[in-house]
Amino acid sequence: MAKCHSNTIGSVAVDGIAGANAATRHFRFCTSFSGAAFRRRIYDAVSCGGSSRYRHRYKDEMMDEDPSTENGSASASRGLKEEEQQRRNRRLGNGRSDKLVDLLNLAESVEPENEAETRRKEEELKELKRTVKDLQAEDLGMRKSAASNVRLMAKEDLVIRGTLALLGAIPPLVAMLDLEDEQSQIAALYALLNLGIGNNANKAAIVKVGVIHKMLKLIKSQTAPNSSVTEAIIANFLGLSALDSNKPVIGSSGAIPFLVKSLQNTDSRISNQARQDALEALFNLSIASSNISIILETDIIPFLLNMLGDMEVSERILSILSNVVSTPEGRRAISVFPDAFPILVDVLNWTDSPGCQEKASYVLMVMAHKLYGERQTMVEAGLVSASLELTLLGSALAQKRASRILECLRYDKGKQVSESFGGNLSAAVSAPIIGTSSSSNCNNIDSKIYVEESEEAMSMEKKAVKQLVQQSLQYNMRKIVKRANLPQDFVPSEHFKSLTASSTSKSLPF
Repeated sequence: MAKCHSNTIGSVAVDGIAGANAATRHFRFCTSFSGAAFRRRIYDAVSCGGSSRYRHRYKDEMMDEDPSTENGSASASRGLKEEEQQRRNRRLGNGRSDKLVDLLNLAESVEPENEAETRRKEEELKELKRTVKDLQAEDLGMRKSAASNVRLMAKEDLVIRGTLALLGAIPPLVAMLDLEDEQSQIAALYALLNLGIGNNANKAAIVKVGVIHKMLKLIKSQTAPNSSVTEAIIANFLGLSALDSNKPVIGSSGAIPFLVKSLQNTDSRISNQARQDALEALFNLSIASSNISIILETDIIPFLLNMLGDMEVSERILSILSNVVSTPEGRRAISVFPDAFPILVDVLNWTDSPGCQEKASYVLMVMAHKLYGERQTMVEAGLVSASLELTLLGSALAQKRASRILECLRYDKGKQVSESFGGNLSAAVSAPIIGTSSSSNCNNIDSKIYVEESEEAMSMEKKAVKQLVQQSLQYNMRKIVKRANLPQDFVPSEHFKSLTASSTSKSLPF
């Protein structure tokens, strides 16, 4: 019987011949698989590694090559199987070869692409260096052409903007503003504008080089201002003012009066886009509290209030007013304008512009909270009814601010009642009575008189509030009916009438 032992190369069987004695026993070595199978296994290991899915084939071949089946028919069958297996191996080998060829082809195709990309980037870097060098040339035409190239290259590529700044493109561009050629000035201004887009480091570097002073100097030196130069300067102020660290620098430089003048300028030579850019730049600058006083010195508040109604700029104007109202002098500047409150209250009714409603309600909320003496003027301007409507139909933020406005106005009414009785009504009513019986009686009489007068005043106040609520509810109902396109002779239900009749100040969303 054969005994098999395994080593690292393959299995080798040592067979003893049955029937022989110990002295004459012969041994022979035979491999457990044929030479073809051995070659195939080596091929699999070298090409892609041995695979477990072919193990059953090796097992079949080892069974076929068992010496106990060495007869004619078995040898023929084994030969046919071996030939079939070789053909199959050739097909597998060809498939693996094809995959290997594909991988090699892919590697060869990727490598040239990487090399091409590298060469392209090297060429771009050389072009950028050449452009920056041309910005410093003596020839004016070359400098102008280089500035135009910077403008085009930096227009849509953030990486190129940073690379040009690192290569030193900003100082020569700023220096070009000292030239007398207007086309060179325009090319340099728009190149600087594009370098600063989306790059705060470039914005800071441009201001640090001194571009603000040069732009203002350029404006003052023009006897007949060129509209193209003016618009390019306004666009640069807009871009540079977006950076917080630049806001105080620009505001203290004298740029705010120029922007206000550009905004108020009705000259058709300045485009509408330039005026909108000036308004946006003023909004950016108004975010810094140190610039509020400078903005108020230009007397721009009446102009902004009068511009409300132009839906193209109204929301941005209200944003500026929201920043201005944060300071006491800003609130005073708004309140002294005669029609300020009616204009702002009217904005609360712009149901097609929720953003304007929210900003206008913020301005009125701050003023109602801070300006005690102006609350009666606000009420007379219709702020109560407009706020009540806003609590029903406005956005969530507008409703919250309108509720705050109503709370401030209600507190003011209660305060006026208490002040009409010496400002310490609760103390007069609840103070302990000390003294003789006569004085005690007098005090009791006086306290009763105060209580009766206070109750009468409070009852009148409640009646006034109740009447105001009913009028507001009826007014809102008529508006809702009108918006719903219901018949004009629509009569509210008895339930609604009873609701409005029984409503009190407790129904207000405080």
